Amino acid sequence: GQLVESGGGSVQTGGSVRLSCAAHRFTAIFNCMAWFRQAPGKEREGVAYIYNGARGLTSAIYADSVKGRFTISRDNDKGTLYLQMNSLKPEDTAMYYCAAGKRPCVLSYVDYWGQGTQVTVS
Repeated sequence: GQLVESGGGSVQTGGSVRLSCAAHRFTAIFNCMAWFRQAPGKEREGVAYIYNGARGLTSAIYADSVKGRFTISRDNDKGTLYLQMNSLKPEDTAMYYCAAGKRPCVLSYVDYWGQGTQVTVS
């Protein structure tokens, strides 16, 4: 696969996890990269989005449910996307997917998906 997630696992409520996505050249090519998640019986939802901007600057947008707890970042030199997840709650339990696409990078604008990594909070 061209997007490969890692870092998921089981964690206690209040704990932290960092997800990584090996994206190779995608981080430099795609204007937008994002993390989505999908819990059993629920629709896939966007969690965090990061956009390449002018002069190497980036901007990020977060879902209200994770704002202040999650941080998305990208390292274009390493070709890696990250999601730092702090103060985890049981409702954060889901399969987390790395995605690359075009602005605004919502579900229908995603061109590539990773295979997903499970995060379980209990």
